[in-house]
Amino acid sequence: MKMSTRTTRHRSAIAAVSVMLTVLAPMSAMAAPAAVNNNSNLTYEATKNTMMDKAKLLTETYGTTSLQYALMDNGKIVVSGQTGKNDMNGKVPLTSNTVYGIGSTSKIMLTAAVMKLVDEGKVDLDLPVVNYIPDFTMKDNRYKQITPRMLLNHSSGLLGTSSNNAALYGDNDTYLHDMFVEQLANQRLKADPGAYSVYSNDGFTLAEILVERVSGIGYTAFIHKYFTGPLDMTHTTTPQDALDPADMAGVYSPLYKGQLPKENYNIIGTGGLYSTAEDLVKFSRIFTGEVNGILSSTSVEAMAQEEYKRGMWSEDSDTFMSYGLGWDTVNMFPFNEYGIKAVMKGGDTLSYQSSFVVLPEHNMAAAVTSSGGTSLTNQFIANELLLSALEEKNLIPERKPEKSFGVPVKTDMPKELSKYEGMYGGNNSVMKIKISPAGQMTVSTPTAPSNPAQEYTYTADGTFVNEDGTGKLKFVVEKNGHTYLWSRSYISIPELGQLAFSEYKAEKLEANELSKEIDAVWNKRDGTKYYLLNEKSTSMVYLSGTSILPIQLNKENPGYMINNKILGANEAANLLQIPGTAGRDTMDIHFSKKDGGEYLKASGYVYASEELVKPIYSGKQSVTTIQTDGYARWFSVPAAVKGKVMTVKIPAKGGFAVYDQTGICMNHSVVSGKNEVVLPENGRIVFAGEAGSRFEIVLKK
Repeated sequence: MKMSTRTTRHRSAIAAVSVMLTVLAPMSAMAAPAAVNNNSNLTYEATKNTMMDKAKLLTETYGTTSLQYALMDNGKIVVSGQTGKNDMNGKVPLTSNTVYGIGSTSKIMLTAAVMKLVDEGKVDLDLPVVNYIPDFTMKDNRYKQITPRMLLNHSSGLLGTSSNNAALYGDNDTYLHDMFVEQLANQRLKADPGAYSVYSNDGFTLAEILVERVSGIGYTAFIHKYFTGPLDMTHTTTPQDALDPADMAGVYSPLYKGQLPKENYNIIGTGGLYSTAEDLVKFSRIFTGEVNGILSSTSVEAMAQEEYKRGMWSEDSDTFMSYGLGWDTVNMFPFNEYGIKAVMKGGDTLSYQSSFVVLPEHNMAAAVTSSGGTSLTNQFIANELLLSALEEKNLIPERKPEKSFGVPVKTDMPKELSKYEGMYGGNNSVMKIKISPAGQMTVSTPTAPSNPAQEYTYTADGTFVNEDGTGKLKFVVEKNGHTYLWSRSYISIPELGQLAFSEYKAEKLEANELSKEIDAVWNKRDGTKYYLLNEKSTSMVYLSGTSILPIQLNKENPGYMINNKILGANEAANLLQIPGTAGRDTMDIHFSKKDGGEYLKASGYVYASEELVKPIYSGKQSVTTIQTDGYARWFSVPAAVKGKVMTVKIPAKGGFAVYDQTGICMNHSVVSGKNEVVLPENGRIVFAGEAGSRFEIVLKK
């Protein structure tokens, strides 16, 4: 598709917002302030018109496929709309009942479920989780200190995200949920429980199991009984419900010409709910006091407390991330600029995105769901819904101007700051920081050398500020003795608005000198690829190409694989201690040798080295069978068969995918339904299915 001039001009702003992909006194859940304008004559025409324009901007200029939004005021849906394409032929209209996946916004429902059990006296937030899940155990004995509160405020110390066989096309297999406690038994913790809050999907997966163990019923049944039923959320379901894929918003990928199959995230409490914008704002009524008897005001208030302050955290400032219980933010910019309490949760899956904002003291809420966008761009729409409505109600006199730190004014830099030069790791990336005696700081990305270096100037307040005044950096040495790069920024997108970010962006990596023997082992792996073995044929990772994992080392950062510290010839681990989002999804990496090749294990996934990928048989007919271990079978495409048409007789519970030599998926049979493909030069083929699944292969010119 040809991009408009405006799209090209603002692409960098959208990219900056996408990369950012990581407080007032306790509220009263029951009472709205006297200042609220309850004028029943309000029609919200200005807000409706504004929202149509902003929503179209996302779908027509910024690439979002479809968008749905809703605003609730004092218990009534006063604005609702949708725009974009539901199908490429324009034959299936979008409506307010079109269903979207809401990703991590599901965590607010899960948090409410835990708090429901707290209200009933069945769960104490501050007693150990093992009291409720006796078979929960880990290699790290500190697991006994983890409490339900720590699961909900991201401070449990669990490594991050286990998603093996969780994201599937048209398949609601509960494998990960069923095996999760067993998987944790082989893991360590990355921090003392409660030491700091760092985004952790695994904490919520464990909380879902806690709800089931304590209540004695399945999670899907629990939320329908206590939330979706009483709140008339008739379009909110889970993968365990019967949901017609035709009722869901269409999803597309540049890797496939047609509409993708139904997406199932089978870690439901963590990110697997389906809903609509209108249903989400109906859910907000338990946080504004519009509906009583579902959660107590005590529990609602507890969810909105400044939980992030219980452990290590960066200095308070305008931000997008300040955890409560379940909430991403409990003091959100720009609403804090007007003295308004705002709580927010956002979510992204591979296909869908959502943003959910509640103003509890004003009995207002906004929700935005989308296909093919980002939760952060949705956030601009949610903010605009609320700000525009607040203006119409005369609750804010006028919009405040966008903020910046101003053009940097250079000042003399203390010489001792040069000691902070070096390599910094965070969010699966590495930064190289250089500081000149003149006070100029350069931040580059060795793992992405094509990215331009960023320049900052030392200023009088002790921070380094970029040229346009939208971002500043400062070094902080925390009580744990670790050095952090604190980042503050204001990201603006023309015609959409502004978001603020403040967090520890990275941690300084300590030198890690390896022996010659260990260094040689890792250097041999550098540049090689490993192939995923233990995902079902319905897995979404086969289309995305993340089933092929390259090992990359960098000479500027010896002793590390990206930000994973090499601990031995066959071991590496991410040991960073970063609160917020930059320290999320850490993992331990283990290598082992078998069958003449090497196996890599990380976060529940198993990969095989290139040596174990054999050429596909070049004759007319062959058969490959999934062995008793259930591992997928990978093959290379030799020169003798390139250009031939491969036809596969696919077993009932199996599928295959073919990749070109760059790793781009050319055909994922579960998605396309096609069992024929022209084999690419030096490509790769993977067959996946249940143990014993038999694939009959025919090659012809």
